[in-house]
Amino acid sequence: MSERLLSTGKIVTFLAVIGVVGALGWVYLMPGDDPTTDAHSCEPEEGVLANFVPSDGLPAVPDTPFLDNAEKNRSLADYKGRGVVLNFWATWCAPCVREMPQLDRLNALLKGTGIEVLTISEDRKGLPLARKFFEVNKLRDLEILADPKGKLLRALNGRGLPTTVIIDRQGREVGRVAGIAEWDAPETVGFLRDCLGA
Repeated sequence: MSERLLSTGKIVTFLAVIGVVGALGWVYLMPGDDPTTDAHSCEPEEGVLANFVPSDGLPAVPDTPFLDNAEKNRSLADYKGRGVVLNFWATWCAPCVREMPQLDRLNALLKGTGIEVLTISEDRKGLPLARKFFEVNKLRDLEILADPKGKLLRALNGRGLPTTVIIDRQGREVGRVAGIAEWDAPETVGFLRDCLGA
């Protein structure tokens, strides 16, 4: 076989390899296949979480501290790598009080999925009032957390209670619900699992 034919064969093989690699790269980078793209699964079906509003541009959530039951500072950065359903509530807020048992059940239903339900009290008396509420209402599956000065709620531009912020595993807000919702409904649980990758 002549040197010229060998050289042509090498060029054809090289071009074929480049073509295959290019095609694989194009398929891998097609929109919708990127695992960090959440928009496709974070749009609830009609009738599910009617008050849900998707976030514009998936903004990163702030690192503003809040208190855990041991009165130690926590931040949303502590939950990176997990999906978070972040609910702001207060004992004086009747709709909040109504949905707390549902949020407690939701957290139990999501155990082991990599999704955390956090309910943060906005009561000015903070943890003591939240502890009493949890005890009286027999809430067993939620952590007791407080934001007594409202700093985290303000940092997230919360405008009222209850407000629930849905946060993906990369620490970005994918949407929020203003007002009450049926948190333990099967359709809601399914939506949260799809949206947050459980």
